[in-house]
Amino acid sequence: HCSCRQQVRFEQQSSGINAEYGETLPCREEQFADIYYFLEAKLEEGSGGCMYISGVPGTGKTATVRDVLQHIGDGDYQYQMIEINGMKLSDPKQLYSLIYRHLEGRKVTPDHGSLLLSEYFGKKEKKSIILVVDELDLLWTRKQHVMYNLFDWPNRPNSKLVVIAIANTMDLPERMLMNKVASRLGLTRMTFQPYSHQQLLEIINSRLEGNTAFAPEACMLAARKVAAASGDARRALDICRLAIDIAEGESAPQVKSFHIQRAVTDMYQSIKSRAIMNCTLYQKLFLKAVLGVFRRRGVEEAVFKEVYEVFSSLCQFQGLFSPPCSAVLSLAVDLGASRILLTEQGPPSLHTHIRLNCSQDDVVFALKESLTQ
Repeated sequence: HCSCRQQVRFEQQSSGINAEYGETLPCREEQFADIYYFLEAKLEEGSGGCMYISGVPGTGKTATVRDVLQHIGDGDYQYQMIEINGMKLSDPKQLYSLIYRHLEGRKVTPDHGSLLLSEYFGKKEKKSIILVVDELDLLWTRKQHVMYNLFDWPNRPNSKLVVIAIANTMDLPERMLMNKVASRLGLTRMTFQPYSHQQLLEIINSRLEGNTAFAPEACMLAARKVAAASGDARRALDICRLAIDIAEGESAPQVKSFHIQRAVTDMYQSIKSRAIMNCTLYQKLFLKAVLGVFRRRGVEEAVFKEVYEVFSSLCQFQGLFSPPCSAVLSLAVDLGASRILLTEQGPPSLHTHIRLNCSQDDVVFALKESLTQ
């Protein structure tokens, strides 16, 4: 059995791995500095501006912004802080009501809020306002008024509104607002690239803080496995956490590479992964095409037309008959019905937007396992 000393080591280990993601942020010092100096300059000048931060999930966007805000808060700047998460809004227009309530302390309808805010940001503001909007992708509306206003308010004369917009989609402003409008809004941009295996290793080691309950090769394997799939730091820490549970269950003195391997396999043997493994060959190739478009564009959303083109190429490459567009649309509908994909409501078309309803890691692992069998 594990000795008492070993049990303590595992518990310390687990508490480090379980620490809120983002308490310390190795490998994001450059991004931290850029965001910090952007905010500092705006607060010192008393001017408005907007920074658009993009990158796939798990690359430290929100955690870095929170870290910056904590340090800015320690300074002598006078400003009001408003934080909104797009995921928590049932309707994008609710953003107006929420912002107005933060500013003036009273409830208004979204439409009335929109008018009041337009007036508010049009007159000379007394103090700076930092507005952080996370999960901006979810504020998508057909007419795009919400997103346009969000980017336009900081550009008004006398404006002291500083918007930090965080999203997974790199070219969201261009796609939502047309290139001409997006370029006029003068956004400061920053992209968080997926972590490399070296960076993931540094993140894991920073959590372990010299604790020896993990064999060095186990840390390296966890970093390499995740870097090859997605570069998602949260996923790397999840695998380490699961490996600790497996090692404890076996009363092992240390987490070794085979514990990491088992953790990876267990994690990716999720219901979604099994569903993908049970897909037809054409459905698997369609998912592979979706991943291909995601990687090529650097965003986690694709339009059916682009996926269909990659899918057809994959079929030709494998010497398979390439089904007609209508049949492939049906494939996408079936994958949506089984909740592996998320597709827009309404009749499917060439312009239907497609997202995964699971992590890229799950799909990569399931496809590797089943397409190579």
